[in-house]
Amino acid sequence: MQTLSAVDKIKTIENGSILTPLGFQTGAVAAGIRYTKLDLGVIFSEKPASSAAVYTTNLFQAAPIKVTKESISVEGGKLQAVVVNSGCANACTGKQGYEDAINMRNLTAKKYGLKETQVAVASTGVIGECLPMDKVEAGIEALSLGNSKNDAENFQTAILTTDLVMKSSCYSAEIDGKTVYMGGTSKGSGMIHPNMATMLAFLTTDANISSENLSLALKQITDKTFNQITVDGDTSTNDMVLVMANGMAENNPLSSEHPDWEIFVELLRVSCESLAKQIAKDGEGATKLVEVEVKGAVNDSEARWVAKQIIGSSLVKTAVYGADANWGRIIGAIGQSKAALDPENVDVAIGPIKMLEKSEPLKFSEEEALAYLKQDFIQIFVDLHYGEGYGKAWGCDLSYDYVKINASYRS
Repeated sequence: MQTLSAVDKIKTIENGSILTPLGFQTGAVAAGIRYTKLDLGVIFSEKPASSAAVYTTNLFQAAPIKVTKESISVEGGKLQAVVVNSGCANACTGKQGYEDAINMRNLTAKKYGLKETQVAVASTGVIGECLPMDKVEAGIEALSLGNSKNDAENFQTAILTTDLVMKSSCYSAEIDGKTVYMGGTSKGSGMIHPNMATMLAFLTTDANISSENLSLALKQITDKTFNQITVDGDTSTNDMVLVMANGMAENNPLSSEHPDWEIFVELLRVSCESLAKQIAKDGEGATKLVEVEVKGAVNDSEARWVAKQIIGSSLVKTAVYGADANWGRIIGAIGQSKAALDPENVDVAIGPIKMLEKSEPLKFSEEEALAYLKQDFIQIFVDLHYGEGYGKAWGCDLSYDYVKINASYRS
């Protein structure tokens, strides 16, 4: 009898959400930060949840990130709520911004009878503007929790900025004979570039795992997922991926020694990859999702780096937008990566169409390439023939609309 791999043990939950795992509720309101749109939301766990987060590498880290780091650093990394606003990033706002983020945390804690450090804070929107705290305070007071599909969608909507669509994921796996669920949602459309970008992602799970082990898994997975997407080469001040695990599935505590550890890590990976790809697909002005797969690098890290270099190339992105099978731009991006390789032994294919083999150009049908590049999902394959390293990256094409959107972002 063939043994199933970890990836084969993960099930997709159709119509699932961040509220599918046991013990989570959400709420969202239109507080007036973004005119009449939903712009303030909360995720609440019935029980204190082991929590872990990763943050932007931008040196200008927004006040909410500082406050969330403080919350996770105490109470053994246990959180029960995260409050999120859109429309204002509360970044580069000095002492006032920090005080406002603390106030958001404290108001939410008071609302739900929690310790202040059991609340995380996240913000997204325009940089350099202070939060309208009178509206934030009234919005938090007006929040009402629920566990319906509508409640999940309202929260997913409240965290969006220039995004065109909501992003969500939900998967399950059997651990210790218990069904463990993991749901997620994210936002992100522009300022998307490794390592992370103007993106927020929140994942909930009813798995039983310590904050320390959850952090170990998250850091391992982030490099393969969220850090492998790029839209425009800019990294934001507010990026955050936050996972909450409340243990209500009642499996035995997970650690690297647990026999089902790899299943949990795979559950986290597919959840993060799904959200990352949805962000890339919804890039500002994007018309196509692009996936780059690199194999044959000296190691996985260099393979991922080459893939990011290709998908981050403006010339590659514009060629994809124009349905131009200009594989020379792909080669140019590979060469800029400074990865270990033999320039005389590289293969390149766009979709099923091989264009370069052992660095020798191949004849191909321009009509077939044009038809393929007009699709809304494009794959680029590269083989460096230099080692066993493998990696992927995701991004989108670069269109005229990207310039239009960002030329008038504040208006």
